[in-house]
Amino acid sequence: MTDREGYADEIRRQLRESAELKTAIADDPALVETVSRMADAIITCLRNGGVLYTFGNGGSAADAQHIAGELVGRFKLERGGFACVALTTDSSVITSTANDYGFDAVFVRQADALVREGDAVLAISTSGESENVIRAVELARARKAVVLALSGNEGGRLATLADICLTVPSADTPRIQECHINVAHILCGLVEGKLCESES
Repeated sequence: MTDREGYADEIRRQLRESAELKTAIADDPALVETVSRMADAIITCLRNGGVLYTFGNGGSAADAQHIAGELVGRFKLERGGFACVALTTDSSVITSTANDYGFDAVFVRQADALVREGDAVLAISTSGESENVIRAVELARARKAVVLALSGNEGGRLATLADICLTVPSADTPRIQECHINVAHILCGLVEGKLCESES
């Protein structure tokens, strides 16, 4: 067997594994309802003049920025920008906060400055246990913002703190992240479709 033949088997295995996990989510009415509720919460927030704040670490930080890009820019429709801010993008704020207060404060410090009642936060953590994410979520709850979350494994502390949490039923970080961005794209499409519908 050549190396490339071995690669092909591994490629097929991982693609099928990812597809099977997404199918499991699609076939679970409770998980589909969770995504629907998250879409409604974001729509209500934006329609009422609130801001959606997104954040996470590593690959989840990239997902947070991806979501903001789709909502502030566009997803599929030509329309005005939606108020969404990723708390993962300002290197000066992040590094000064980490330097002065520790890395666990990089999101909560920004949430303290920005999040208000009527806003929503979308916290992303494959483990549900990232301390910097948890601290920002706790502050957002205290501010009476709506707390949405994408998690994995058993959901961790994040699932217990969120108003609505989609917990991907897997312990495999790459597979969880693939489901997170898939769900995020679905959310962007639902939000964009509904808000543009109300403007027409």
